[in-house]
Formats: sequence, structure tokens, C-alpha cells
Amino acid sequence: MSQASGGGPGMPTLESVAAEAGVSRATVSRVVNGSQRVGPRAREAVEAAIAKLGYLPNRAARSLATRHSGSVALIISEPQELVLADPFLTAMIWAVGQALAEAGIEMVLKMAGSGAERARLDGFLRGGHVDGVILVSFHDDHPPLRFGTGAGSAVVLLGRPLALPDAAYVDADNAGGAAQAVRYLAAGGRRRIATIAGPQNMAAGLDRLDGYRREVEGPELVAFGDFTVDQGHAAMTALLEREPGLDAVFAANDLMALGAIRALRASGRRIPEDVAVIGFDDAPLALMAEPPLTTMRQPVEAMARALVDSVLTQIDGGVIGSPVVLAPELVVRESA
Repeated sequence: MSQASGGGPGMPTLESVAAEAGVSRATVSRVVNGSQRVGPRAREAVEAAIAKLGYLPNRAARSLATRHSGSVALIISEPQELVLADPFLTAMIWAVGQALAEAGIEMVLKMAGSGAERARLDGFLRGGHVDGVILVSFHDDHPPLRFGTGAGSAVVLLGRPLALPDAAYVDADNAGGAAQAVRYLAAGGRRRIATIAGPQNMAAGLDRLDGYRREVEGPELVAFGDFTVDQGHAAMTALLEREPGLDAVFAANDLMALGAIRALRASGRRIPEDVAVIGFDDAPLALMAEPPLTTMRQPVEAMARALVDSVLTQIDGGVIGSPVVLAPELVVRESA
């Protein structure tokens, strides 16, 4: 029987289990980590090989032999006050934590919203305190690559990176979801459809604007925000000044949609009679909006599990797989 890397004689490895099962090392890693992206025959073969060889998939038990820390950093590249106010980010933190816990991995939450925080984080990661990195809500004018590769860690990103074409990432179909929202508004008879777009140094901001542009008929009516309620309010106010006759708005996230609703009410518009509103995310606040917000629901739990599956596969020596892009779902409520 082969030796585990850094361990004593007689310890079965992922390679020996893979050889016994007749599958790849990455397939064994996926089975061990609870991934659903394994066929039933391959899973059965791997489980039989694990039982025969006595392989211990418990990460805590293996950490002494492999010099792994048994932890993964979840890095949010936003200011702390924005993270706490954004229900999509808080939901993602919870879902990633749950998925990591199920795999026996500790989540280390780090904020990287300023240059000083990113500098401290760079030193933390270079110290080898974590085995991998899940990077969320990064902007392409931040230097995210050094968070992972400079520390020798496995890295996966939430959101399509603009400047890192070979990076592993998980994302929603932002352009497709935005296009579906605009089609829904047009099918409901709306003819002057505006959008409040997100930051243009993030793929989510760019792609949701692209989806709007793909479907809107007539002249574009675009304002920009930073995914906050205040910016949604300001953008909606500016749109009304430019085009008082607009009859619908697609906001690139729910928080900006809530800000838009406030601005519309302040201007005397009725929702949805005068102006229909659609958001993106399906954050819990969407149900508490007045009226309840029609929105594009992101599959948060599925995205979190895909992130964890990717980073754990890399930690175990597997290759970076194809990007995972999941479809959002239109949730129709009273605002549109």
C-alpha cells in the first residue's frame, strides 16, 4: 500500500483509492467532499474502494499527515458596513459556512474592503493559515489574484472575473436573468423601461447591463449605482428627471430596487400602476418591500456548494473544472 504525502507507511491515499476504484483522483475527491457531480456507478466504486483500503476521508484526521490547516478563507472584497447591509452577501456567507462545515472544514471570514485590509490579508494568507480561498464580490480594480496564488492556495471566485480568464469561478447567468426581467416587463405592456446598473468594474454589473441592452426596445435609459439602497434612490431620482414618462425599471440588485421604490413613492408614482419595478437576488427584504418585490432569484445554496466543491477539489490536487454558471429564477410579486 502506498504512503500518504507527508504521512507514515500504510496510509491509503486518494491515488490508491482512485487506482482501486478505476477512476480519477478528482472523482475520488468529489465523492469524499460530498459533491453531487459524480455518477452513481463511480460513487459506488469509490465508496467500495474506501471501505476496502480503510481510507479516512476526515480532513481533521488527515491534516497532521498532509500539513493542511483544515480551513478555508472566505474573503469578501467589500467594506464591512456594506457586507452587513447586503442580504445577498450575508446569505452567501451562511451558505458557504454550512457547506464547508458539512465537509469538516472551518471557515475563516475575512473582509478586504480597503487597501490596508488587503495588505494585512496578503500577509495572513502567505503565512499558510488556510488551505484555500473563496473570493466573493471582488472588483477588478482590486488585486485579487495575490490573495490566492501568492499564498500558494487553491482559489475559486464567486462571479466571472474580468481579467482572469483561467480562474475557477461560480456565477449566476446575470445577463440571461436581466434579459428575462426586461422581456417580462415588455410582455406586460411596458414601453419605456429603464435600468439601474451596478458597478462596471464587476462582471455582475456589466452582465446585467448587457442583458438589459439585449432586450430593451427603443432608446436606452441607464443610471448607475453601487448596489446600495441610497444609490438606488439617487439613480431613480435622476432617471425620473431625465424621463418622467418611464413606466418600468429593472434594478441590478434588490437593494437598489428598494431605493428606487422609495424615490418613486416620493415622486407620487404608484407601483406597479405607473412604474413597474424588478430587482435581482431575491433577498429576504424583497418580501418586506411595499409592494413585495418582483425579482430574479439567485440560487445561493447551489452556488455556495459549487464554490466549496471547487476549492476542496483543488486542495486535494484536482484540476480546475469548467466554470459553473447557474440560472436565476423569475419570482413574480406585486411590484411588477
